[in-house]
Amino acid sequence: MELEDLKELIQFLKETDITELQIEKEGTKVKIKREKFLSHLEMPLQRPAGLYEKTTETTEEEAQRLITVTSPIVGTFYRAPSPDADPFVEVGLKVKKGQVLCIIEAMKLMNEIESEVDGIVVKGLVENGQPVEYGEPLFLIEPV
Repeated sequence: MELEDLKELIQFLKETDITELQIEKEGTKVKIKREKFLSHLEMPLQRPAGLYEKTTETTEEEAQRLITVTSPIVGTFYRAPSPDADPFVEVGLKVKKGQVLCIIEAMKLMNEIESEVDGIVVKGLVENGQPVEYGEPLFLIEPV
């Protein structure tokens, strides 16, 4: 089973009410399970405490030059290697290409997400411990 096949399966799950899918193809078994979120719940309008981002709004011009780091997999987002460790990056921190920005845990595997460019972290878009989807934006980085 190729990566593109997996991406198609994940997209299929996102577009339907199906929460679990198990497939066997060419001797490879794949089981994909996602939490079903209730869409009828009302969410508070204020931001949760601890969401890390610059307080200034980004202009359209700024947004066009920023690089969006997205999640390559479905899993749980972690800002640090362990609960008592410092975060990998903070807003305003300069990062190098290949530097670890965060970890996404998927099926008990810790996947390090690295910066694709040298730059400055402008915004963190995900809370620590929050589930993330494939392609979900995680960080905004201004290339330098």
